[in-house]
This record gives sequence, structure tokens and C-alpha cells, in this order.
Amino acid sequence: MTATNTKSIDLNPRFRGDKRLLRASNMGSSVAVIIPTFNEAESIGLVVAAVPRDIVDRVIVADGGSSDGTRERAQAVGAEVIAVGRGYGLACLSGAQAAADANILVYMDGDGADDPAAIAALIAPIKSDDCDFVIASRAGGHREPGSMAWHQLLAGRLIGALIGLLYGARYTDMCALRAIRRDTLLKLGMREMTYGWNLEMQMRAARMHLRLCELAVDYRCRIGGQSKVAGSLSGSLKAGARILSTFARIALERS
Repeated sequence: MTATNTKSIDLNPRFRGDKRLLRASNMGSSVAVIIPTFNEAESIGLVVAAVPRDIVDRVIVADGGSSDGTRERAQAVGAEVIAVGRGYGLACLSGAQAAADANILVYMDGDGADDPAAIAALIAPIKSDDCDFVIASRAGGHREPGSMAWHQLLAGRLIGALIGLLYGARYTDMCALRAIRRDTLLKLGMREMTYGWNLEMQMRAARMHLRLCELAVDYRCRIGGQSKVAGSLSGSLKAGARILSTFARIALERS
């Protein structure tokens, strides 16, 4: 399945960004794809192999202690593997730190639900210096039956509406698939080391009035294994609690 729906939506047209964070497109566009993993052996090989290497310079798998052969399978198909402690956000930050020579970072999950074919469309607005942060929206694209639960779609819409009330930028999703300039990410001051990472990035980017856009993408069912978040009631409750606490913490921070 390819990302056939590539409509890009400017989330924050009133703001044109902090000029200190903007970079001209001729400053280079080395791209690193960062994939946080924990026991994704069934899917990680196919995911890494499908990354378009004609536009991606490095694929970094940030592994949180897998015991099922995830690291070995990722290395076998050409990924760089770094060992990090447990925590989704920690893996994302560690991957960004490891990609010191990259200009653009792309984040995606290792379960096979995100389509690597969408990477080209994600990084294009950053390369052309039209956007600072591009996030994929599963809500706007075609979703394979069973790939997302209704409450996941609802949560993305509700959180997006609340962010809109706070900062003027209304997201429709908290999808893991996203692209951002590395120097911009490091200036956001990310602190959330668990499942609140994606939301924190979106809130901080909106609060800093970065040039934001959403890209509608297709979404498919995971290749194998069970979701750490949506795969069980306890996982969903823990992730939901973390997302709510992250929202409250950042909303109450002084700008």
C-alpha cells in the first residue's frame, strides 16, 4: 500500500515561524530515519528494507532492549542499531542524538503499519523550506480495516482541538510518522521519555509557532506482534494517562 493521499494542510497559517529556526533549502538535506523498537522481530526487517534509500542516508533503529532478535534482523538489512533504555521518548531522543550528521529526521514505527513510501512526501516541504515540521495524518488518509480503533481517531481529534485552543494550530492525529529538521527538534526542549513524546513535540512546535503542516497518508495493519499501546487494556490506559499528564504539564508551563 502506498501513500496515495498526499494532501498537505498548513496547520498554522497565521504564524510564519521563529526566523532563528528557519534554514534555507540549500543548506543540505541529509535524511535519517529513526525507528524506535521493542520486540518487533516479525516486522522490522521488512520495514527497514522498504525505506527508500535513494532519499534516506541513514536508518537508525533505537532499540529498547528487545529479546526476540529485533536488533539482529534490523542489522541484517542495513540498519544501524543503537541500544537505549526502555521508553519510547528516550529511543526517539537517542536516535536524534546519534544522527548528528543529519539535517532532517524522520520518525516512524517499526511494526509495519507506517508506509515508508510516504517519506518522500513528508520531507519535501522541509527541503523546500515551506515547513519546519510535517506530521502524517491517518485521519485524513485511507485506513486498512482493523488498523486503527475508533477511540484512537477520536483521541487524535480531541487533543488536536485542545492544542488549537491553546496555540492556534489544530492537529488531527498523533501519528508516529513525522519529519522535522534536527536542529529544530533539539531546540524544542523535549523532556517526555515515554509515550507522551509525540504529543509533546506537537505542542512545543505549535507553541513556538513553527510552520506546521499535516500530510494525509494511508495506514495499514501492523505486520506482526501486538501493539504496546492499543494491544491491551492496560497498555491503552497507561498510554492514555501518560498522554493526559503530558498535555497538562506542557499546557501549564510558562512559554
